[in-house]
Amino acid sequence: MAVKAKKPSTPKKPKGSKQSAAASGTTIPAYKAKKGEEYMNEAQRAHFKEILLNWQSELMAEADRTVHYMQDEATNFPDLNDRASQEEEFSLELRTRDRERKLIRKIEEGLEQLEHKEYGYCESCGCEIGIRRLEARPTATLCIDCKTVHEIREKQFGG
Repeated sequence: MAVKAKKPSTPKKPKGSKQSAAASGTTIPAYKAKKGEEYMNEAQRAHFKEILLNWQSELMAEADRTVHYMQDEATNFPDLNDRASQEEEFSLELRTRDRERKLIRKIEEGLEQLEHKEYGYCESCGCEIGIRRLEARPTATLCIDCKTVHEIREKQFGG
């Protein structure tokens, strides 16, 4: 009977609204806006840059761990069921990494928007996306209203 290989552990997301949920392992305190503060000022841009860079580095580290894990755990099991289980496990890992690769691309786009001072504004209507929404989803490019309309259209027209 073959022993099933352990998957690399992934850090849990922090609970509570006082921390950024975007970075899965590292918690960054939520931004505390000052009264009358201008939207997407230098301090806010620095805050979101830190969130995006931390998130990006965590995703890259997880990809490296997966590569090493798959290299170390790759075994040619004589039993077809064990081999199929391992193939399915590796396939799931690779699909997860592919989604994370796409997320890394969105993070890089967000960092580029920060450089050009375009980050935090809806790409559809130009309105402010909002600090709390960006902390929940730092790669958001639509305000909540435009995102809602977009989702309704997707449901109605299938994409």
